[in-house]
Amino acid sequence: MGAEKKWLFTLFSAVFLSLLLLLFSSISAFSSPRSIPSIVHHGPPYPPAFAYYISGSRGDKDRIFRLLLAVYHPRNRYLLHLAADASNDERLQLAVAVKSVPAIRAFENVDVVGKPDRISYMGSSNIATILHAAAILLKIESGWDWFITLSATDYPLISQDDLSHVFSSVRRDLNFIDHTSDLGWKEGQRIQPIVVDPGLYLARRTQIFHATERRPTPDAFKIFTGSPWFILSRSFLEYCVLGWDNLPRTLLMYFNNIVLSQEGYFHSVICNSNEFKNTTVNSNLRFMMWDDPPKMEPLFFNASNFDVMAESGAAFARKFHKDDTVLDMVDKKLLERGRNQLTPGAWCSGRRNWWMDPCSQWSDVNILKSGSQAKKFEESVKNLLNDWNAQPNQCQ
Repeated sequence: MGAEKKWLFTLFSAVFLSLLLLLFSSISAFSSPRSIPSIVHHGPPYPPAFAYYISGSRGDKDRIFRLLLAVYHPRNRYLLHLAADASNDERLQLAVAVKSVPAIRAFENVDVVGKPDRISYMGSSNIATILHAAAILLKIESGWDWFITLSATDYPLISQDDLSHVFSSVRRDLNFIDHTSDLGWKEGQRIQPIVVDPGLYLARRTQIFHATERRPTPDAFKIFTGSPWFILSRSFLEYCVLGWDNLPRTLLMYFNNIVLSQEGYFHSVICNSNEFKNTTVNSNLRFMMWDDPPKMEPLFFNASNFDVMAESGAAFARKFHKDDTVLDMVDKKLLERGRNQLTPGAWCSGRRNWWMDPCSQWSDVNILKSGSQAKKFEESVKNLLNDWNAQPNQCQ
């Protein structure tokens, strides 16, 4: 190559790099967030806010982050928990991914548990972990109204604007918890056997073990059972954590030795409490599909289930495989969420394109704009509230 050609090559390379840097700087300028976040207002005059506890185990970092992007809103509070079987490196990577989102950096409303709890799925360490999460969220944020538990295998079917819009018409002391006192086969297989959860006291995760003896079903209080996933009011969670009449502590000691105690503890506390038993709406607002007869866990969804799921009128669904194509369908058709972007709401003011998240810029975060899915969800909640009004005490 001659000296002239080398000079031209160097010149063109410099021009190309300059244009590339100019393009990147322009994108950065357009996508940079506002330096001062919009003020978040809480309380009865404003839309309700939610405290999310999102949990997972080893290998769930990416699923939890995707779920967070799907349910994020600046008005809410989020606590992410990778159980003790996940590595510290995975936990650190999740925290770094969270901090990479401009809105989350600005509003500082997402935390990752740094000292994880040990969880035995079949044991009472699940209850301890949920109560721990509730206590943290009660302490760090005074504005939220409802507590929502999600796992890495869950996903929303509506936007946070839709959820807040519909819940704006709901009494803020109501609790959405699936429950029944008809124990059936569970009485002999889960209530009467005595088990011990090593996750409460051993440094390594192990399975629960059974005692040789059994115990009679309690008659000092009534046992209720149901789904381990729920939406609980702030006032009820305060009662569970503070336990001012000692009922939550008494039941906690009993449920410490029950199989799958997360399917009965909160249900039994709320239905044995004179203060809260009339606040139960008998639904967890989740859509699930089961084998016939049902097994321990619901079926995993795939693309063939999308239509029935979209028409379900539920707020959330479970279970999903990691990065299944049906999740992409939910993102595109129900949430209108771009890849690696937040679910858009009325608060997002950025341009919608392939390189920039519209929620990297924002206006007033206290306004809502409901979408088409809100109508289905609103109808579901309306029907549930009609049933609740017809029978205020559903703890039967």
